[in-house]
Amino acid sequence: MKFLLQCPCSGGSAIHPVLLLAIVAAIWLVARWIRLMFRKEGISLMNKAAKILIVVALVAAVVIVIAIKYTKPSADANQPSNQISTPTLPLPKLVDVGAGKCIPCKMMAPILQELKKEYTGRLEVQFIDVWENPAAGDKYGIKLIPTQIFYDASGAERFRHEGFMSKEDILAKWKELGYDFAGHSEVIFDRLKPAHPDSRPKDTICYMCDGDISPKTLVTVRTDKGEVRLCSPHCYFIMYSCLTEDKTGFEKKVSVTDWAMGKLTPAAPALYLYSFNETGRPVIKSFADKQNAQAEQKASGGSIIGWQILLGKELETRCGFCDRAVYPEDAALVKADGLYSWGCCSHCALGVAARTGKDIEVQEKDRLTGEDIIVKTLNGKMASLEPATAVAWFGQRQKPDGAWVSAGCFHQGFFTNADNLKKWVEQNPYETGRLISISQALADKMKLSPQQIQKACKIGECSPK
Repeated sequence: MKFLLQCPCSGGSAIHPVLLLAIVAAIWLVARWIRLMFRKEGISLMNKAAKILIVVALVAAVVIVIAIKYTKPSADANQPSNQISTPTLPLPKLVDVGAGKCIPCKMMAPILQELKKEYTGRLEVQFIDVWENPAAGDKYGIKLIPTQIFYDASGAERFRHEGFMSKEDILAKWKELGYDFAGHSEVIFDRLKPAHPDSRPKDTICYMCDGDISPKTLVTVRTDKGEVRLCSPHCYFIMYSCLTEDKTGFEKKVSVTDWAMGKLTPAAPALYLYSFNETGRPVIKSFADKQNAQAEQKASGGSIIGWQILLGKELETRCGFCDRAVYPEDAALVKADGLYSWGCCSHCALGVAARTGKDIEVQEKDRLTGEDIIVKTLNGKMASLEPATAVAWFGQRQKPDGAWVSAGCFHQGFFTNADNLKKWVEQNPYETGRLISISQALADKMKLSPQQIQKACKIGECSPK
């Protein structure tokens, strides 16, 4: 009966005409009943009056209840007029026309979900499967799937794109059309000054990785401008792989620390005990004397090898972007067209897409927790990211002239979320740089010219000093 209580045309609380007619009919029936009561024989006047009073009282009660209900002001009537109703404003709309099983369409799916979740109430996102609904292809004039169609808030088509479209490109296009969605959701974090000054003596800091130098693994390289000090043979080979000069006889400039004696000895004639730690990462100990090497081998295991074999092992795994020597245990795995390569750091791993021009998959680990992060690209853009919250640290340092440049591969990384990145920065007080999106890190690499890529991470004019 609820539909009888409100006028559908007025939208107010007035009595419905049907209900009013029912009340009039009820009053007429009651009046007729009263007349019949007075004409009945055998019932005392007192009893007749009592019955009539009871019925009249009931009718009156019903009328009073209805009157109260329809004269009581509603809660909305006490509200300011501008709060009575809130009209729903039209939103800009992104329509993705594709199919559930085509490969680029499947790559679009997580991007559409992210957009729908992140910009609820600001952007409408719709997916249409033309394999399930072929008529939609004709309706939207689709020639290729997936196709993304951009509509403004008035419903007018402003732009369409055929093929895969990355999240960053979608947001950039909306910004170009006058809708800056990304500007409201970016996470901004940086540290442009170390948490405290690096008070370590310079001769205790590795030239390559900025790590502490252990006296038992120190490697030195003589140059015409002084001595370069490195924390380990591995950091030496990283530097060696980046040199652009003629490296013939370069090993004559190199000295390693005898593990047993703690003294520097020429690198080329030395022996090396080569073993692995619990993570599979190589451990290298240098010896000037074979007997000391054999004694250590008996105590800790490993194989004794010469300089040339060590050189070959250290240089056999290289970064697919900058060609720097890497240990797989330290590197990001990169898949490109079914081939496997490595990235000496997370950013160089993305650079493999720029060097090869191929779509790649990068498997990297959170530098704080070791959790897996997977990035896939398509046509030089980020196609998918797992987890979607992953971010990048762009390590930077400030030159004496005030310009900011990359701090090098040892100071870059991926993290599953911004909180992990911030914790890692707190644990590394000398780190400076800023948080950027992984899509931005990829875009930075894709902007490099072939000449810049060829010079990437090479130590030429800035050779050891």
